Amino acid sequence: MSHLSERPEKPVVGVSMPHESAYQHVTGTALYTDDLVQRTKDVLHAYPVQVMKARGRITALRTEPALAVPGVVRVLTGADVPGVNDAGMKHDEPLFPDEVMFHGHAVAWVLGETLEAARIGAAAVEVDLEELPSLVTVREAMEAGSYHGARPLMVHGDVDAGFAESAHVFSGEFEFAGQEHFYLETHAALALVDENEQVFIQSSTQHPSETQEIVSHVLGVPSHEITVQCLRMGGGFGGKEMQPHGFAAVAALGAKLTGRPVRFRLNRTQDLTMSGKRHGFHASWKIGFDADGRIQALDATLTADGGWSLDLSEPVLARALCHIDNTYWIPNARVAGRIVKTNTVSNTAFRGFGGPQGMLVIEDILGRVAPQLGLDPMELRERNFYQPGQGQTTPYGQPVTQADRISAVWRQVLENGAIADRKREIAAFNAAHPHTKRAVAITGIKFGISFNLTAFNQGGALVLIYKDGSVLINHGGTEMGQGLHTKMMQVAATTLGIPLHKVRLAPTRTDKVPNTSATAASSGADLNGGAIKNACEQLRERLLQVAGSQLGSNASDVRIVEGVARALGSDKELAWDDLVRTAYFQRVQLSASGYYRTEGLHWDAKSFRGTPFKYFAYGAAATEVEVDGFTGAYRIRRVDIVHDVGESLSPMIDIGQVEGGFVQGAGWLTLEDLRWDTGDGPNRGRLLTQAASTYKLPSFSEMPEEFNVTLMENATEEGAVYGSKAVGEPPLMLAFSVREALRQAAAEFGPSGVSVDLASPATPEAVFWAIEAARQADEAEVSPNGHAPGGSAANGHAAGGKVPAGAEALSGA
Repeated sequence: MSHLSERPEKPVVGVSMPHESAYQHVTGTALYTDDLVQRTKDVLHAYPVQVMKARGRITALRTEPALAVPGVVRVLTGADVPGVNDAGMKHDEPLFPDEVMFHGHAVAWVLGETLEAARIGAAAVEVDLEELPSLVTVREAMEAGSYHGARPLMVHGDVDAGFAESAHVFSGEFEFAGQEHFYLETHAALALVDENEQVFIQSSTQHPSETQEIVSHVLGVPSHEITVQCLRMGGGFGGKEMQPHGFAAVAALGAKLTGRPVRFRLNRTQDLTMSGKRHGFHASWKIGFDADGRIQALDATLTADGGWSLDLSEPVLARALCHIDNTYWIPNARVAGRIVKTNTVSNTAFRGFGGPQGMLVIEDILGRVAPQLGLDPMELRERNFYQPGQGQTTPYGQPVTQADRISAVWRQVLENGAIADRKREIAAFNAAHPHTKRAVAITGIKFGISFNLTAFNQGGALVLIYKDGSVLINHGGTEMGQGLHTKMMQVAATTLGIPLHKVRLAPTRTDKVPNTSATAASSGADLNGGAIKNACEQLRERLLQVAGSQLGSNASDVRIVEGVARALGSDKELAWDDLVRTAYFQRVQLSASGYYRTEGLHWDAKSFRGTPFKYFAYGAAATEVEVDGFTGAYRIRRVDIVHDVGESLSPMIDIGQVEGGFVQGAGWLTLEDLRWDTGDGPNRGRLLTQAASTYKLPSFSEMPEEFNVTLMENATEEGAVYGSKAVGEPPLMLAFSVREALRQAAAEFGPSGVSVDLASPATPEAVFWAIEAARQADEAEVSPNGHAPGGSAANGHAAGGKVPAGAEALSGA
């Protein structure tokens, strides 16, 4: 076992415990960024001047009317920026734009003594606009040739030969929607300037170092004049990885110019209309299978909706391409990627970061073509799994390690969920109920862990031991409710060999741990845990030397367990507090800076080849649904999940992450329906789903009636901190099983073997139309015209199935 993954005697990691801030969360005493305003004197409030047009060139901006409003102190415009007027890492996001690029784009910010004064002042600012043509949808942008950013191409094997050898070839298109983060806490920042012109920013950000960097650029000062702190976030999900930077810069600029603290907080409507979402995608595809239903070739183009600026669209697209294979061996693949530029908010990171979009494409394909191949969807999926010991690699060239876990979690779900028995029960139920149908579907996941950009795979920490034996840890990761801080405290306590109550964690800030990566890519525990372990090991080695001299033993024979140092083969012992005090008087350094870099990574973005991921996380989920044939309404009856988190650092935290990720994924795939005004009227480009009243989020009523989550046992991950695996993002993709169960239930309303095309999100309305298509297929069976469902003629049937709308079954070559 590797040094990094080996656990000592009586570790604190692996013990189920509540979130370190759980008590504060439920009692309302946990402080968030905006709560600090009440503790700050003479705060000014920032309010945006939004232009409610999808696109236009600003011809005049008059701020004088706002300055006449009582309580308005200043209006911030582009002329006030001393540094670079840009809030993005790609320099394509002007903080104060000359051109409005989406409906609700902020062009100036008003600072007021009260929020109400700032709001009235913002309404008074006069903006003259020369309206320009806009592109709101992905298809509009594709037709207009509106693209930006890189166009990666992933090629593996001989695709043309693969199709030539295929017995069955299918092609089709698939367009699916994005998703709103809808974190409980909207974007917020509080900036102060001290007597030395140092800027201190409290920000709800997943990436304090990058917030620091952007503010530095905007203010035109070096980074050491900027300190960013993140106490905690009320949710982030990726939405606070890149997007907080500009908002923090507005607050910092206001504070710098007025000398007063400036508070920035978006209300819910502003947050929804101004911040980016998960990228919606369009996919066109062609896939070939042999006579046994094994994939021979895939040719696909994935088009991501980037919105008005690039943000993180390029790495999101790259990860989508890297995950289009999911758990399936594709010997020959050619997958192209591109990003459309639309006049909507700039889409950004969201839990899974493109992985869900890529994986959804292959899962949708298999769900659609399984009936055409005459196979049960479970069987088709299982036949195409990566197999251990075969030397198989992903389409981008990374060997698939632990491929046996794909089948292992799948089999465990089949067993835990009693799937064979329940399928018989479901068949009997469906035969007896013509207007209500049930179905159960299983899907698996293989998700790569690490940032695609190798340089980001590093973490830092600072660990301090005080003379009384108490320990304070700082690390570069941020807490957004996911339990990272809890795990890091457990890692520190385990490495030092002390009880958890001895360890306290300080808020994340850039003057303690510099140059950190975002808390993203599910890498927070791996990177920061490795850094904390490194710092604590340095301290422990120093203390073991002291303990050895006190106990009359070699340092290598001393163990610190549960706060007591003991020498092997001796009854002598030394309490932790006494050991620390002795070390201090011996002038032993009691602080250490830790560092960790993920080894074994390589990525060539141009050739789209390499080993970008440290390891893969695996999982499988079975979902049973019941669908009403009259309305398309449905309920999730039962979910069974088996998920691979390695050897868990904190089991209760991890189970919560699996449950939460699954529900959020189910929301994206079945409920959350982003809508924009795509007409040519005055509100073109306006987000129509601006509140929880119009944007449906998962609630208690959508929770499974029975929800079983099991963590895979005996799953230690070599080369990861204490044998654990990442858990933040992978479980979201387990929700594919919900969508596939809905597809199968809709098919039950039609003839045997009907293929169903299901929209995403699969809202009750979408399910109803899928049911109607299945029913029409039933009618087509007895119709003399010979047309396939959806009105498209088939050029040849594969294994006796029907051709889904938008897909074509071609005769085998």
